[in-house]
Amino acid sequence: MSVGCAKLRLVANQARRLLDRVLAGVPAGESPLTHTADLARRPADTVPWPSWAAPDVVKALVERGVVEPWRHQAEAASLAWGGSHVVLATGTASGKSLAYQLPVLTAVHNDPKATALYLSPTKALGADQLRSVEALGVEGVRAASFDGDTPMAERDWVRAHANWVFTNPDMLHRGVLPNHSRWMRFFRKLSYVVVDECHSYRGVFGSHVALLLRRLRRVAQRYGADPVFILASATVADPATSASRLAGVRCAAVTEDGSPRAARTVALWEPPLLEELEGENGAPVRRSAGAETARILADLVVEGARSLAFVRSRIGAELTAIGARRQLAEVDPELSERVAAYRGGYLPEERRALERALSSGELLGVASTNALELGVDIVGLDAVVVAGFPGTLASFWQQAGRAGRTGDTDALVVFVARDDPLDTYLVHNPAAVLEKPVEATVLDPTNPYVLEPHLACAAAELPLTPDALEPFGGEAAVAVLDDMVARKVLRRRPNGWYWTSHDRPHADVDIRGSGGEQVVVVEGETGRMLGTVDPGAACWTVHDGAVYLHQGESYVVDRLDLESGIALVHAEKPEWSTTARDTKDIAVVRTLESRAYEGVTVNLGEVEVTSQVVGYLRKLPSGQVIDAVALDMPTQTLRTRAVWYTVDAELLGSGPGGAGLEPARVPGALHAAEHAAIGLLPLFATCDRWDIGGVSTALHQDTGEATVFVHDGHPGGAGFADRGFAAVVPWLAATREAIAACTCPAGCPSCVQSPKCGNGNDPLDKAGGLAVLDVVLGVVGAKAHDVRHGRVEGS
Repeated sequence: MSVGCAKLRLVANQARRLLDRVLAGVPAGESPLTHTADLARRPADTVPWPSWAAPDVVKALVERGVVEPWRHQAEAASLAWGGSHVVLATGTASGKSLAYQLPVLTAVHNDPKATALYLSPTKALGADQLRSVEALGVEGVRAASFDGDTPMAERDWVRAHANWVFTNPDMLHRGVLPNHSRWMRFFRKLSYVVVDECHSYRGVFGSHVALLLRRLRRVAQRYGADPVFILASATVADPATSASRLAGVRCAAVTEDGSPRAARTVALWEPPLLEELEGENGAPVRRSAGAETARILADLVVEGARSLAFVRSRIGAELTAIGARRQLAEVDPELSERVAAYRGGYLPEERRALERALSSGELLGVASTNALELGVDIVGLDAVVVAGFPGTLASFWQQAGRAGRTGDTDALVVFVARDDPLDTYLVHNPAAVLEKPVEATVLDPTNPYVLEPHLACAAAELPLTPDALEPFGGEAAVAVLDDMVARKVLRRRPNGWYWTSHDRPHADVDIRGSGGEQVVVVEGETGRMLGTVDPGAACWTVHDGAVYLHQGESYVVDRLDLESGIALVHAEKPEWSTTARDTKDIAVVRTLESRAYEGVTVNLGEVEVTSQVVGYLRKLPSGQVIDAVALDMPTQTLRTRAVWYTVDAELLGSGPGGAGLEPARVPGALHAAEHAAIGLLPLFATCDRWDIGGVSTALHQDTGEATVFVHDGHPGGAGFADRGFAAVVPWLAATREAIAACTCPAGCPSCVQSPKCGNGNDPLDKAGGLAVLDVVLGVVGAKAHDVRHGRVEGS
């Protein structure tokens, strides 16, 4: 064994010990591990403090333990100090905070009138960064929070005196920009705008924030300021382009990470099949990722390892914490009290108490949604469990990076696959996790469904002049404005566009992209507010009869009133969970791009999707289905973008080179190919399967052929279908591989079954789905290969 190899194994000792502990209860010969990898420790690369940094600021940072900055911190800080907009895109725990603290603190320390704005996607992160700045105690710095939790009595003080304001996009949109005249003092000398964790601004939410930042810059310029934008991001592909599109200004990128990194062992884990149970249509059932994660979390807590489990959903986080506590209670009742759930939807005081307990070490194990992916700066974690792929590699490494953040001890990362085509593909193709470059963020500020409300808000803030339209999309903005004028939403005058109403439009614009006010969950007997749910998800999550979890307690929904935005619930502890089912139809509105092959076409365009929740399944924790319950919910219509391919009947049939499918098998084959394609698109676009949907049919009324659609789940589209169209060959090739690699005989949730299929995953033909993908790739893939190698005439 080489010396280098010996060192690598030594640093992985603690992580390997923890991994052995969580494997101890697994029967011999049934190891769920599909792959393990040891990631080596990385030493620090430090440089001297920049000469321009204020001595008092440097002194405060040194006293807090920062002897010298890492190279990337100093480079990004110096670019910002020199007036360049900059994005710092480095890994978790790489000290991105110091890169913006140094120029901002120096500016407000040197100039009593200078101000700065900090934006974060979550309140938890904003509160944590504010505590960090306050702890430095730099003279002249008056940092303050201005968000939904800020008491009304404090808000006037913030406007009048604070020189570094910590807020979030929601409050900037609703509380600051509509009242910019009250913030005149702050805007006049606005020197820096910090946009933290900017990789989280993607899809529709990212498009909203991009337009919000353009509105912010426009208001600042109205008062004579032109702030420098400093963006902090996880590692993403092409950060300069992504950040420039988000902020609306050209950004320089700093990507070379000089921070130390602890050694980590990454384990890929596939839960076993439960042979004694059957799922929908007799399909085999795997132990759920949540149940497996609960057991792993309990084992880690028994070992005294400070651990964080990231779970995909709010309900999943609650169930995982409950499961871990239940298992710990059998070992040591005191340990069960050191595990909790953390998620969005909690009341502010509940979130703060959990954050304090986690930071202090009072809690040993926490099951969280991605609310803690970007939240409190947690140090000293020994292990992270990622229950289900979080949608992007950027998010996966952000979550994994929470382990071993101190840099001096090695840590364990366990990725537990859900019963899902993408997760199955990843645990059996470790290079797709460990070696593949992270994705570029996807957002589209010119989406008319997003652009129109922001143009209305911009006009209400300050009249829109023609020379102000370029950052908003130029000609695209003019087309939207003309339509708004025709509908008398705006008034056109010689010098620009004016808002016509006395009421400002801001309150009606939901920048989170959920399409309206939150649905409030209320306990009927007491009137106690338990939490909130996005309106777009209400029909699926708090329908009549749904099981709703909050703080480890379960409730059953008695009535969902969409008109008033209230879901009434009562406390109950059923042994089952609920999963909504819907029906869907799709119509082609306009084809934007089309590629024709021999018997196959691949298309990108605008579609109209009509869906309705028609019932729900009741499932035991094992995954076994108890029954199906019918519902009568309102129909919802979505105008969005889709990628679709058509296959002619001859290619599907039994002729030469065909798929060999009898007509009766075609619907199930297309359905299987559609489900698997939805599951694998997140490998190529920054989304997860809940951001997208699909429809397949043996004869579509608009195409006249067998057709498989995959569409964005947001009005106007979020760019995901566009990515699928651009990467159709590798996307469908990965889809085919995921189906072929699954060991189930006829289809299961790991390959072709979908957790949200409105047809109850019937019909599904796994072998037929493979045959469809084979013939499509045989035509499209061959032509793409010829084009790449210059073999196509005229190419």
